[in-house]
Amino acid sequence: MNEHHVRSRWNTAWHAVRSAGGAIATLVALGGTCCAAFAAASVMGGPAPANQVERGRYLVRTTGCNDCHTPGYIESAGRLEESRWLVGNSLGWQGPWGTTYPANLRLLTQGLTADQWLRVARRQTRPPMPWFALRDMTDADLLAIYHFTRSLGPAGTDAPAFVPPGKVAHTPTVKVPG
Repeated sequence: MNEHHVRSRWNTAWHAVRSAGGAIATLVALGGTCCAAFAAASVMGGPAPANQVERGRYLVRTTGCNDCHTPGYIESAGRLEESRWLVGNSLGWQGPWGTTYPANLRLLTQGLTADQWLRVARRQTRPPMPWFALRDMTDADLLAIYHFTRSLGPAGTDAPAFVPPGKVAHTPTVKVPG
């Protein structure tokens, strides 16, 4: 995949995000919570080092990314196979900010370069996404999450779009006091 193709994929993803309500919708979709070797090779010029992928796997497993971004992860006590990880969730989080949904990180990272990921991961998002935890992570840790997530390959569908305050969400929701 050449630079033009990567840029074209990014532009396509960006236009899809904008049509779904803008960049904030994407960031909200990041959890409104936390994260293919072949794809990393095409964007970065070579495969991600195995130690980065392993570090990313460890961080995703231990920092709570799967709790929201992987349906059934909590119910299985973390015993879901990796092929089901980080595909987003249609369970909404509803509070004074509206209703947010955990993004499909596998699709999101496929459309981002490593530098773009660092910027997106550190932007403020709507609750309950702990964006401040990502903001405070080192570049090395965020890049490890990026490379691991991309190594899983694309899967699933986009999370539902943000629902503004006062509008009805048409998915199950968790009501957060506010």
